[in-house]
Amino acid sequence: MEDQITSLNTIDISLLDDRTQVLNYRDTFAILNRSGDITASGGHAFGIYHRDTRYISSLSLSVNGVRPRLLGSSIKEENEILSIDLTNPTLTLDNGLTIEQGQIHIRRSQFLRSGYFYEKIQLQSFAGDTCPVKLSLRFGSDFLDIFEVRGIQRERRGLRGMPVIDDQSIIMYYDGLDGVKRTARVSFPRVFEYETQVPAAHFDFELLPGKSAELDYSIQFREEHQTDDAYPKSYKEARPLLEPELRRTSAMFPRIDTSNEQFTHWLNRSKIDLISLLADTPQGKYPYAGVPWYNTAFGRDGLITALQTLWAAPDLARDVLFFLASRQAVKADPAADAEPGKILHETRNGEMVALNEVPFRQYYGSIDSTPLFVMLAGRYYERTADKATIEALWPNVRAALEWIDRYGDLDGDGFLEYQHKAENGLTNQAWKDSFDSVFYDNGELAAPPIAMCEVQGYVYAAKKKAAVLAGAMGEPDLAAELEESAGQLKIEFHKRFWDEALQCYVLALDGNKKTCRVKSSNAGQLLYTGIVPDQFAAPLAATLLKPDMFSGWGLRTVSSESARYNPMSYHNGSIWPHDVSLVAMGMARYGLHREAYQLVTSLFDASLFLPLQRLPELYCGFERRKGEGPTPYPVACSPQAWSVAAAFQVIEAILLPGFDPAKGTLTINADGLPAYLDEIRVSGLRVGTSAYDVRFRKESGPEIRKM
Repeated sequence: MEDQITSLNTIDISLLDDRTQVLNYRDTFAILNRSGDITASGGHAFGIYHRDTRYISSLSLSVNGVRPRLLGSSIKEENEILSIDLTNPTLTLDNGLTIEQGQIHIRRSQFLRSGYFYEKIQLQSFAGDTCPVKLSLRFGSDFLDIFEVRGIQRERRGLRGMPVIDDQSIIMYYDGLDGVKRTARVSFPRVFEYETQVPAAHFDFELLPGKSAELDYSIQFREEHQTDDAYPKSYKEARPLLEPELRRTSAMFPRIDTSNEQFTHWLNRSKIDLISLLADTPQGKYPYAGVPWYNTAFGRDGLITALQTLWAAPDLARDVLFFLASRQAVKADPAADAEPGKILHETRNGEMVALNEVPFRQYYGSIDSTPLFVMLAGRYYERTADKATIEALWPNVRAALEWIDRYGDLDGDGFLEYQHKAENGLTNQAWKDSFDSVFYDNGELAAPPIAMCEVQGYVYAAKKKAAVLAGAMGEPDLAAELEESAGQLKIEFHKRFWDEALQCYVLALDGNKKTCRVKSSNAGQLLYTGIVPDQFAAPLAATLLKPDMFSGWGLRTVSSESARYNPMSYHNGSIWPHDVSLVAMGMARYGLHREAYQLVTSLFDASLFLPLQRLPELYCGFERRKGEGPTPYPVACSPQAWSVAAAFQVIEAILLPGFDPAKGTLTINADGLPAYLDEIRVSGLRVGTSAYDVRFRKESGPEIRKM
């Protein structure tokens, strides 16, 4: 089972391709083909999922028994509606007459909201005569757990019932082994023809020349214990709510414009994608990690997303902190890799989680979520001076610091190490969590417990920031202790991890303190944490930007000269936009602006070749080829929270904003702009109780105006 879990990210099947359309809204997402259908030929992963269960496994539209022909489809940027244009093939009628191809326009509009899938189908005839049309919709539901879809085999499943059909609804249900009845209810506002026990609906239209007709329906996804909410059940009621809802969430972020239209489009697309991943929780908004495989709360992903956007949207960081604090481990539970004070790695829903077939109901197998939590709390306070929030979170911060020293340092050498305890847990527990991602220079896998280089940087930053918090909380002795501990860690880390021959920090130390002498992007993230001594920042940056690490589209996760390098792998040679953005920010903080802009430019250039300019979870690490874009990684999540948040991080790396929330003042410390930008404008950037409009021009520098 462990090998199955740890290798899910590298399933050797093309589940998704460039003919996929993806809709997502919080706990629900859909993977459809470009015609808006879900068919067996589309791919194994296609379907509509809710709370980690695939409720709809097939959905097909036909006209007079024939599949329409695709004209085109696209996701509308402003409100995440999938808009599809179709037309009829040549149709032979019962009376022997024909409707020539291209005489009927069929437009489908689909969206998700609050546990519902909505669709409107519009028909318009351009024929000279009346066209009798039978429109048919067929549905199927397998209620597979998402981990089954991802490849885990199960010995037993629950009972899938026969559909219950009347003349306005189709109900498909599944009685799970976890005792939960899951239901997909298809509802139409008008009566339809149906076949007994066949989940299909048929509608007859007489299309007059030049006239149109339409049909809409919804599918509700529900677990038996849930109460029906008051959300509209019809397309016509739900559709007008989209834009106001988007505007309310969008208000968390300032408006960002630039002189480069394509760069601005990338920023706007990224903001809309991030908004689509923000789930409502009792503690506020939380960014789900990514669609399709990680459409749930991950600690590491949420924390890094919050760090990337903190300068622009501090309220999101506050919500993330409270969400994770509410789920902080309070006792040791080896089956969940949990210990007191540890911060969540992942939480899941679904039947397999409920039955403990996978350990992810609330799973804590992450070595870095806990220091990242402390680090974010400290940076949030620097950004906002929100003492009330820190006072509320201070017991959680103290517990996290206790976990770092008591549980995270397994052998007492001052470094944070991991070795999984859960039988079905993750073998590697840093952000590169593939089973083969940590290795020696000869390619042999490293022996645990493992101390990753970037994790020590997170601990350093966490203790530095926690020292400030301790001072604010009236605990000067703890503040001094944390400062001293951070300083000692910085010295010992450089001594043990810096490799003079590589001019780079090694990837990790194994359980015997043997070094994994591998050049990796992990070392670049150390610049982001500040643990790198000033005199070593430039040599490290130079190493990272050599051709074996820098492909032209960003930094490879490991050097092309390393033993396990494979540009098509998940963690051993691919490129992750969030990783690149963190390294760029780190370079900028060390004053390495030219190097930072090189990474910023690589991400922007990659976006120009990608659908919707949406940076995915990762792409392949092949060398940049003239006139070609980056090579896709076939099962990458898109959108992915920390990948789209990279666009915010690169703006921070360029502008280098400084905040004094106590005084309500703002400074911009940019060192020029990349060649393709003449101007950046940020409107409504909040500092304390004030808000600012910022304009940075290449020829004149910053202009800051209080609103």
